Amino acid sequence: MAERVVEADGVTLCTESFGDPARPPVLLVMGTGASMLWWDEGFCRMLAGGGRFVIRYDHRDTGRSVTYAPGRPGYTGADLVGDAARVLDAYGIPAAHVVGVSAGGALAQRLALDRADRVLSLVLISTSSISASSAVPGGERAPAPPTAEFLRFVAAAHVDWSDADSVVEYQVAYARVLAGGRRPFDEAAARALVRRDVERAHDFAAVRNHDVLPEGELPSAPLSSIAVPALVIHGTADPMFPLPHGEALAERIPGARLLVLEGAGHGVERADRAVIVPAILGHTAADHADSDL
Repeated sequence: MAERVVEADGVTLCTESFGDPARPPVLLVMGTGASMLWWDEGFCRMLAGGGRFVIRYDHRDTGRSVTYAPGRPGYTGADLVGDAARVLDAYGIPAAHVVGVSAGGALAQRLALDRADRVLSLVLISTSSISASSAVPGGERAPAPPTAEFLRFVAAAHVDWSDADSVVEYQVAYARVLAGGRRPFDEAAARALVRRDVERAHDFAAVRNHDVLPEGELPSAPLSSIAVPALVIHGTADPMFPLPHGEALAERIPGARLLVLEGAGHGVERADRAVIVPAILGHTAADHADSDL
């Protein structure tokens, strides 16, 4: 296991792999606003231990990938989709099982629509269908609004992006809200992760660029055209995308299966690894169609 900086089409991306490259590849796509550290190393090792070659990477403007001036990203959401393919190219992988969480799930959906030849299967965690999550006039209405607590936090939160301590406090508070409130929140672990993320970044303030990204060219094909096996994983306490988002997403992708995590919030929680990892391993196995969750 080692970080590897790759460059494709003039874009520098920091990646890290786990396991045997001869094993089936699994590409982990984190949500926007978060580096690859939010794919916990222990989670990656569990997947690799199950016989998968696992790759995680920093999005642009996070971690050690290319960083742009705050407020001037110079790229679009569609470019982030292309970055997933660039990472696969750098590792010489024609196609992979793609696991996306939050906005990373939207990027994974777009990759399956735009570059179907690069996707063996999809695992979509704590996300929504791209038609419902995109703020496009005339687009589909979201299945459910965020929770009142989530909206209050977004409206009231303040952060000084020039001050690392202020950023850490904001990110920890945000992580607490995303956890959903039905389970104990491990503040010490969240703080350690956020602190490491801030200290590792080229410029931690540049992550704000993800909030102002234009979509770029949107896929013309509907989700119903996705032909690869899809597994949707969603918590019942997700405050950003409540459970109806996961249910609707599973209905829109033909043959998709839905795994509901009772009491789980937004993201991959340590308490759910014992369920999520076997589900992903089963889904990405050669005989996944006959696997039980």
